[in-house]
Amino acid sequence: MRIQGGKTLIDGEFVEADVRIDAAAGVIEAIGTDGGNGRAFDARGLYVLPGIVDIHGDAFERQLMPRPGVGFPIDVALVDSDRQAVANGITTIFHGVTWSWEPGLRGADNARGMVEAIETLRPELGADTHCHLRFETFNLDAETEVTEWLVQRRIGMLGFNDHMPGDNTPPRTRKVAQMAERAGLSPEDFTVLVARLRARSNEVPGSIARLAAAANAAKVATLSHDDMSPEQRRWFRDLDCRLAEFPTTLETAADAIQAGDDVVMGAPNVVRGGSHIGWIGAADMIGRGFCTILASDYYYPALLLAAFRLAADDVVPLQKAWAFVSEHPARAAGLRDRGVLAAGRRADVIVVDGSDSLRPKAVAAIANGRIVHLLDTARLH
Repeated sequence: MRIQGGKTLIDGEFVEADVRIDAAAGVIEAIGTDGGNGRAFDARGLYVLPGIVDIHGDAFERQLMPRPGVGFPIDVALVDSDRQAVANGITTIFHGVTWSWEPGLRGADNARGMVEAIETLRPELGADTHCHLRFETFNLDAETEVTEWLVQRRIGMLGFNDHMPGDNTPPRTRKVAQMAERAGLSPEDFTVLVARLRARSNEVPGSIARLAAAANAAKVATLSHDDMSPEQRRWFRDLDCRLAEFPTTLETAADAIQAGDDVVMGAPNVVRGGSHIGWIGAADMIGRGFCTILASDYYYPALLLAAFRLAADDVVPLQKAWAFVSEHPARAAGLRDRGVLAAGRRADVIVVDGSDSLRPKAVAAIANGRIVHLLDTARLH
């Protein structure tokens, strides 16, 4: 198959070039203007871009539990989430599966079920689907099982999260009533659970260190979540945890960048013009050079929208903005076969109508050489 006549992102610049795909092998065969046989997609007037790589998306939780206490089967939720992802240009996705000390939506049974469902459904899903395990660090009793998952490569990325309510934790972790409702506990029972786990605080650093070592041995990238200070980032960096996810201060992000770490921010933050909880503005972070990766976080359309929004607002041109949603996250996740358009790379390609820079839409998405999303069938010959 050939994608013809589009504005194609090659080596960081837009050029008019055809992309020839070997669908059977799932790779880009060649890039140029030499034509070829087989089907052709007319991309005139459209952008031809590497598929989006989303290393942290947990919007699938809304499909699992659209209302508190109202659950749907995991396989149904995953398939529906996959359709949303590819329709928004995401060809590689790491579902942010939380395994917390809380029961309910983020408890052990759901985490195990999600990992199993991802493994079972992966061949039939449009996007290349992985698990980003968001491990709550006070979930000490789960350390052995998570270590086994790392050894078995059942986890694509491991994030260290601490949402234990307390005075010295990020503000979002202080919503005890909301957390209790999600866990299916009364506020009183939830408070008792928190107190019991806080009594084991001295065990947490050692558990993190052991899990980080297991992840490094398995070549699984690790992330620290909501770093609140440069000192905290350095502590994680010493464990070879090189992704800072949603740092809460400019000083922390600056320290990460200066040390060569990746800094992950939320694409919804860019689209909405700021954080929904009043934290650092992601567009400002990118403008300062303090962010390298955008993730969908809680809203799949945000990655496509954010790249075009950054260009429309003159933060960075589109060809540079696109690296934040494709090349950089692919590299950080250890996926060297994608993220750019080049011969021999995995055939993850999206075709985008960017005529309205605030409402770009994915006209087509190709993942591993397969068409997984197509809006305009008239363009395919």
